[in-house]
Amino acid sequence: MLMERLLDTLRSSLPHARRWSGKILAGWGGALLSLSAGGLAWADEAAPPTLSAGDTAWVLTSTALVMLMTPGLALFYGGMVRKKNVLSTFMHSFVALAVIGIQWVIYGYSLSFGPGNSLVGDFSMLFLDGITPDSLSGTIPTYVFMWFQGMFAIITPALISGAIAERMKFSTYVVFLVLWATLVYDPVAHWVWGGGWIQKMGALDFAGGTVVHLSSGASALALVFLLGRRKGYPGEDFVPHNLTMTLLGVALLWFGWFGFNAGSALGANGIAGLAFATTMIASAAAGFSWMLMEWVVHKRPSALGLGSGVVAGLVVITPAAGFVTPFWSIVMGLSAGVLCYYGIRIKGVFGFDDSLDVVGIHGVGGSWGAIATGIFATIGGTGLVAGDPSLLGKQFIGVAVVAVYAFVLTYVLGLILEKTMGLRADEEAEVMGLDRELHGEVGYTL
Repeated sequence: MLMERLLDTLRSSLPHARRWSGKILAGWGGALLSLSAGGLAWADEAAPPTLSAGDTAWVLTSTALVMLMTPGLALFYGGMVRKKNVLSTFMHSFVALAVIGIQWVIYGYSLSFGPGNSLVGDFSMLFLDGITPDSLSGTIPTYVFMWFQGMFAIITPALISGAIAERMKFSTYVVFLVLWATLVYDPVAHWVWGGGWIQKMGALDFAGGTVVHLSSGASALALVFLLGRRKGYPGEDFVPHNLTMTLLGVALLWFGWFGFNAGSALGANGIAGLAFATTMIASAAAGFSWMLMEWVVHKRPSALGLGSGVVAGLVVITPAAGFVTPFWSIVMGLSAGVLCYYGIRIKGVFGFDDSLDVVGIHGVGGSWGAIATGIFATIGGTGLVAGDPSLLGKQFIGVAVVAVYAFVLTYVLGLILEKTMGLRADEEAEVMGLDRELHGEVGYTL
């Protein structure tokens, strides 16, 4: 009789034990997952972190992969412009490596990840002061963490250049890079990854949906309003001059994006594996859905459409890569192809000239990716599908504030540069081609 009662008690307590063990595991998982693309999480203050050779090797590799994305972006954008502007378009990406590469070391990293306050970091790490080969950020050297984040800082303003291709003065663009990185990118990176107010609020951004894509998309919109349309747009036929170059750029972006997303786990671990998997799944699904949209609407699939869909999927999965399951990454990818397919048509409705569809892919895709994270996140945080709507509200707040901040600051910067240096190349340079007129070179001598 006593034995039967004990067995009944064990049976009745088993579901509760499972529930509590699940909560405990979820809590620990959330603590570990807080080590996302920008945050630093210490597992135990009493036990200082130690260097992990495996984590260091993976993040070093990821840093190189993300660096390769900027030349890949040059190919992606360069193939879509007319041949008289191909070198000018390449220069927009390559000069970002040089200019932001210096700015980041001097003070950009300090503004983004210095202690500061909830709005911006401080200048305590000017010229990387205080960082030594023995300094650690988690389980990797701080020098490695610094340059991994630096590659994000480099490619983000380069993304904007697709919107202003074929008509912006190069000298003004170089100055714009420094000012925009200082006043827009660095504060937003601090908000989301460096201990700022968005991170404290609990919003999630695994690898840069708001920091990289939304900020560049909103800023691109501000610049195209200021610059106006290209000469002859939309009446003339602005046909990409080399789509094979563009697809090569897509390939390099896709390849590098595994470092962009999986590297944001900041370690060689299961979350890196998850981010790698969801990145591949979402980009494949988005390329497929965009291709189907073209097949249905235009009766034929295009190479540019397939490549654009892949990039749209990469953009949308970026903020969610380490927080969603493979199933939800399929949903996000399929939706990305459809939403961004229609997103690039916004410019036709409102009449602005976004040369290479930065607003439609990065602005729309970055916004949807951040919001979808609030819906579908089930790992390291709970979203709407897990029964918790609060994360979705936080994601909406982050999206709204970053979009407005980036647009307004960029518009003000653009106005100042317009009054002081001039934003737009002169009419002769635009007609003859920016390659010859601004750089004294041509892309092809065949």
